[in-house]
Amino acid sequence: MDSLTQAVLGASVQGALLGRWQGRKALLYGALLGTLPDLDVLIDYGDAVANMTHHRGFSHSLFVLSGLSLLLAWLLRRFRPHPGYGGGRLFLALWLVLVTHVLLDSLTSYGTQLLWPLATPPVVWSSVFIIDPLYTLPLLGAVLAGALYRLHGRGLRWQYWALGLSSLYLGLTLAGKQMAESRVTAELQRQGIRAEALFSTPTPFNSLLWRVLVRDGEDYHEALVGWLDRRPPELVRLPRGSALAARLEGSPQHARLRWFTDDWLRYDELDGKLVVTDLRLGMTGAHPFRFALAAQHDGRWQLLPETEQLPMNRGRLEHLGLLWRRIWQQDARIPLEDWARQLQHWQAPLTASPAALPSPAAGGTAGAPPRLGEG
Repeated sequence: MDSLTQAVLGASVQGALLGRWQGRKALLYGALLGTLPDLDVLIDYGDAVANMTHHRGFSHSLFVLSGLSLLLAWLLRRFRPHPGYGGGRLFLALWLVLVTHVLLDSLTSYGTQLLWPLATPPVVWSSVFIIDPLYTLPLLGAVLAGALYRLHGRGLRWQYWALGLSSLYLGLTLAGKQMAESRVTAELQRQGIRAEALFSTPTPFNSLLWRVLVRDGEDYHEALVGWLDRRPPELVRLPRGSALAARLEGSPQHARLRWFTDDWLRYDELDGKLVVTDLRLGMTGAHPFRFALAAQHDGRWQLLPETEQLPMNRGRLEHLGLLWRRIWQQDARIPLEDWARQLQHWQAPLTASPAALPSPAAGGTAGAPPRLGEG
């Protein structure tokens, strides 16, 4: 999730558990601790693919964060003890601030390595877009109320209510995901399409309209499904270009991307370079993670010595307007085929460096303005 959401979540958790003793400082401490795991974006892992796929790694591990919570609780009890609460409550507060961060991240479509250093695939529940005002606003309101009224009485109750409402909302997003997938599955059965895999995620800034991908050999289908829809979803068939993957044999970056994305990749040959796109993140035609991994020289394909990350085709404001209309009107046409063609247009690549990589804090960007499609 975005940094603001993680900060207010951490502030509200620590305020609820330690606010009556720490006062307003609990909000500040919780906000700072709640954003700590995302500082791994400052690490350069060597190339653009490594920077993407190692983000939300060790710093988002339940094992690492549990150990860090124990260490911090011991240090605070030793050097800054408080007579009002014991080590158990202190550890619980610190642990929940950190763990709620990574569990919330796992609900986005980026991928969170909760069990690092185990070589298990990242956890991707993909039920929340990285910026969702309906989730963030109750927590932000509670933090502001706590700062205004102090964390006693009404100010403390606000933290409890906000945490309860935001958790309920997350449950509703999981229900929305189930709704979208079940409707698409029924349509696949009706058309006799045997899907290899299925992936669903909310469209930008809401949880009312869902984007569902269906992997089907050389192609993939894409559908938009809304809570208010009355008819079966329309499946739009798009090329995946998976035959081009054979040209990347021996590429460790390609192998890493396949593992990290569960093979939700699209391949395009653009201006003599082979570009791989992570289809899970973003919106059709506007994907934040696209990499040139090979180039053609003298009629032969050669792996690039340095991975090149392409800039994202920025989503236009009118695209957001169309998606907003589609939430309420199933007849509102969304030109997914036209948007997908944007992936077949070349843009000058960026040098593989930390500055070039859209810093993927909480599944999208950190330290940069949010852009359409970074979910």
